[in-house]
Amino acid sequence: MTLIHPSDDTEPTALAPDPERLDARSRRAWTERMAVDRREDDTYAVTTESGHTYRVDLREHSCSCPDHRIRGEQCKHLRRVAIEITARSVAPPGRERARCDVCGRVTFVPEAASPPHRCRHCRLVAGDIVLDRETGKRLVVARVLDERADERVVEATGETVAEYERNDGYPADDPVVEATYLSDARGSNPSRRYAFPRSRLERTDEQRIE
Repeated sequence: MTLIHPSDDTEPTALAPDPERLDARSRRAWTERMAVDRREDDTYAVTTESGHTYRVDLREHSCSCPDHRIRGEQCKHLRRVAIEITARSVAPPGRERARCDVCGRVTFVPEAASPPHRCRHCRLVAGDIVLDRETGKRLVVARVLDERADERVVEATGETVAEYERNDGYPADDPVVEATYLSDARGSNPSRRYAFPRSRLERTDEQRIE
């Protein structure tokens, strides 16, 4: 069996390693048919091919099966829950599955968390370097606001961020990101900030070095 990211709208990503390189328990965790369901108490019910259901508690690192309870082994059920979480099929304890409001990928957020939701690829924090999709220039994120693009008014123009001509086509309900062009951040006027709808900025893997 090969698990994939079932939530991505891109090409599926194979997760299964070469079974020949795995120990017996890991191989069974990957290849046997099992159903994993998260319970309300943040434990997991793992039902095997034979119809037996075992309770897995990741916080306690325990399983009700004999292999773990009697032998003290990291059983195939514990391993299977970890596999399903990695594949984003079920959420880890204390979190729930949600769609990223920027790219649509499935991500995990704290239970009962209010939107907007951001996956790790789209989440921005102060200091991140981003690319302006319209100009191709790089910026440094100063802060991410709670205001939407159609709520934030730019004092210099009297327009909202959403109304600005170059922001036409980006979601009006995007959160607003204040950022400084990298050339300004390295120059004599690092406090000069500009407001953008989140979708206009593309996250990069670059890190700012002072």
